[in-house]
Amino acid sequence: MLRLDCPFCGIRDEAEFHCGGDAHVVRPSPDATDAGWSDYLFNEENTKGIHFERWCHSFGCGQWFNVARNTRTHEIHAVYLMGEPRPELGH
Repeated sequence: MLRLDCPFCGIRDEAEFHCGGDAHVVRPSPDATDAGWSDYLFNEENTKGIHFERWCHSFGCGQWFNVARNTRTHEIHAVYLMGEPRPELGH
């Protein structure tokens, strides 16, 4: 089981959280093409290695935050607040 360090509540079990998908996804402009909207709605990264994700502490404070997690090992490399830039991890 993953243990996530909620920036608001501290370390908790994964069961208290909900993964909200990729972090830092940019919504297309209203005048984007159908292909642009289709890509935004249906295609997600499937990274092998460090992946940036959004998580919500659903059964806790209810706050959203970002996590840099290695999808091979489940090691958490960084936890940071929504709106902050992607950290430079050097991996």
